[in-house]
This record gives sequence, C-alpha cells and structure tokens, in this order.
Amino acid sequence: MFADRRRRVLDSIRGAAIVVAAPVSIRNNDVEQEYRQDSDMQYLTGFDEPESVLVLSKVHPEHRSVLFVRPRDREREQWDGARAGVEGAVAAYGLDAAFPLSELRKRLPEYLAGAEELVYELGKSSEVDAHVLSAITQLRARGRSVKPWPRTIIHPDSVWHELRLVKDAHELERMRRAATISSDAHRAAMAVAAPGRFEYEVDATLRDVFRRNGALREAYAPIVGSGPNATVLHYRENRRQMQDGELLLIDAGCEFDYYAADITRTFPVNGTFSAAQRAVYEAVLTSQLAAIDEVRPGSTIERVHEVALRVLVEGMVRVGLLVGAVDDLIAKESYKRFYMHRTSHWLGMDVHDVGSYFVGGVARPFVPGVVLTIEPGIYVSPDDVEAPAEFRGIGIRIEDDVLVTANGHEVLSAAAPKTVDDIERACRT
Repeated sequence: MFADRRRRVLDSIRGAAIVVAAPVSIRNNDVEQEYRQDSDMQYLTGFDEPESVLVLSKVHPEHRSVLFVRPRDREREQWDGARAGVEGAVAAYGLDAAFPLSELRKRLPEYLAGAEELVYELGKSSEVDAHVLSAITQLRARGRSVKPWPRTIIHPDSVWHELRLVKDAHELERMRRAATISSDAHRAAMAVAAPGRFEYEVDATLRDVFRRNGALREAYAPIVGSGPNATVLHYRENRRQMQDGELLLIDAGCEFDYYAADITRTFPVNGTFSAAQRAVYEAVLTSQLAAIDEVRPGSTIERVHEVALRVLVEGMVRVGLLVGAVDDLIAKESYKRFYMHRTSHWLGMDVHDVGSYFVGGVARPFVPGVVLTIEPGIYVSPDDVEAPAEFRGIGIRIEDDVLVTANGHEVLSAAAPKTVDDIERACRT
C-alpha cells in the first residue's frame, strides 16, 4: 500500500520529493511530548520514528525511495525503545535504500541531479532546508553538466495532499472505526453527565472509551463545555461543575491508526431539554440534516454551507433570535452574531485535513472517497442583552463525519445519538 502511494507520487512529479518526519517536542525539562508522526510521512511510508527524511527520486538510476533514519544505538534503545535502523527501514518498510540521517547532506545531490522540480515544504525543518539549498547550490555550480537541477520547489498540496483527499478502502475502514469508537464515547458521556459533576469527569469518560477500544490518542483535545462554556467555540479548560438545567456541548473524536473522527453532540445535563433549548436544538438539527442531504458527487463544500446557512437562518427567525427577511439577513450577515464559522472541513489523517477547497478559483466538486464534517451551530452569548432572555447562554453544535459515496453519502458517525428523543433516552441509561 505504501509503495503504491509512493509510486503514484513519483508518477505525478518531474524530479524528486522530500518529506520530513515530525520533530520531537519537549514538554518540560527532559520529558518529551507524546510523539505523533507527520501525516505525510506516515501516509507514504508507515514509518513512525522521528529524525527521519524520505527522499523520492525519479531521476536516480537505482533508488526511487530512500529513507534517512537514526542508526541503531543499543544505549539509546535501552531508554527509548527499539529503532528500525538502516537495515530495518529497508526490510520492514519496503524502501529501495536507507542511510543514516547524518549522511543526508552528502547524499542529497545525487538524488536531485537531473530533477527539474522538487516537491518539498520549506519552513518545516531549518536543518533540512539548509541541506536542500546546499544540494541545489552544488548542482548549479557544476556548470557544464548536462543534468538539470531543481529550479522550482513545489508545495506538497498539489501532489500527495491531493492523493490524501480521496480515501481508499484501507483508509475508510480506519475512519469508520474511529467514528464508531467516538460515537460510543459520546453515548457514554451522555450517560455519565449529571448536575453536580465536573466537565473533566466527562472528559475522562471520553478518553477511557477511546483507549479501551484501541484508539491510542485523541484526534484533538476534547471540548467539554457546559452552560456558558458551550458558547465558546474552542473551549478546552473542561473544569467547570455542571448545573441543573444547562446544556453540555461535547466536541470530541479519537484517532484510530492515524485517522481521525470529529463529532459534536449537545445535550441537557439533567437529561431533558427545556422548551427554549429544544427550539434552538431543532433549528440546528434541521439545518444539519439539510446540509447532509446535499452531500453527493458533484456538489461542493460551498453548496453545503449555503444550504446549512439558509435553513439555520430560517430557524433563527422562527425561534425569535433574528427578525427580518431571510435573504436580507444572509446578505447583511446578521446571523454571524449567533453563527460565526463555516459548516464543513475535510477530514482524514488530520482533523482539518489537506486538500484544496477550490480549484481554478471554483469550489471543487465532491468525488466518491472524500470525507467532510458537517457542523452548523447556534451560540447565544450569556451577556447578549438583545437576545431573548430564555436563549442567553445556549450554545449548540451538531457535527457528523460524512463520506461522499458513488450514489450519495454515508454518515460515518450515525451511531452517536442525535434526535431529541434519542438523546434524552441516552441520557437516562
């Protein structure tokens, strides 16, 4: 699978490509943050060690795929765990060759000689940037050589980021699993939340379900916002004690084998929606369902947003949050007081996954294999004195992960309760 991905990249470039592993990040003193490989490196190699560089060369006479890695080191492996080393990188990962990372500067010119273009993301590693520029300078200095050197450096977003946008069967299997585990976690959160408990207790439940089902990390820091915290889009403190009569907004998803889920559910802490909460919730849900129904080959992420926005504004007018003609309210962006973000983003190895939203200045049409989120919301600030009193402090977002299929769509996160009746039932279990 990884070899096929590298072959597809090589088929689409005019020269060479370089991918750099994610660096190790220090948490404090000599304690490291949990390591997570760069998504591009993982996508093209499956190699999850730091301090490594992948070089793909269409012009080298022997080596198409080469990995520069940390050599074996018995003392360091005693502390940090086993390394693949040079031999293991070839034997276990299917590369044509591997060398110690210390040889990258010396060997890089031979893999770039004859390449007209280089696909490489400048700015991610100053050390590798320096090696790349040194190699190009050396090749230029050869003067009368008949071989060209890279005169153009291209960002990966036009090459393997485009490949990553459309998921294959292997990737979709992992995304379905991530969505299933995350849906189970949301259901467990509904069962455990109650007045008097703290947001961090619900957070712990989410993470517990993730881990016990084989998802070794969260796709992002969970948002567990109760009461007024639900109106803060990226609230992450998760410390507040939940009160009777409030809503709890949870935006959380696990990462399973490097693939993310991204699900949001909002529900009453005491298990029963008030009339005002239910009215706003139904407005958001109606918008989300209309947007999901728009997902099919040929539609676009812009069209999905337009559909969600119109139905959402209609709901705001219906419940009394806005007054006026829907077209005028949309044209004047009056809705942004309560809905200030877009409806969708790509989903995959990264929560906000790679892939252009526009091609040639036009919104790109959906094709089967693309996965996106759909997440409209309404957020009424607790200090918005112009809003009806019964709505102040209500924050609601509903988010699902949706796959574009040949005939329409598949909601990967459908197992997470979403209707009012299903949510209240899940809260009682």
